[in-house]
Amino acid sequence: MPLYIAVIRNTAGHFHVSFPDVPGLVTAGDDYDEALDEAIEALEAAGEDWTNPDGSKGLKPPRSFDELQNDPAFVALADGATLVEIEWPVAD
Repeated sequence: MPLYIAVIRNTAGHFHVSFPDVPGLVTAGDDYDEALDEAIEALEAAGEDWTNPDGSKGLKPPRSFDELQNDPAFVALADGATLVEIEWPVAD
């Protein structure tokens, strides 16, 4: 199963989540656990009916962690953040 990296950042007591391999998919929570739950739900919902910036449908395969580490934008985004792997489709 593909693993998507969620970047969770605590900003002034609010937890923001983004996905480097799913541009535009963001969510948040009032605490870490809520942010993680919201991230899982957001990825699950996006996977059902996602349209990519190029107009194609469905989630594109995620990059490996090694590939992400070679992306300067990801390195900057991940600095000081918590990184979580989320499997999709989400396992029950």
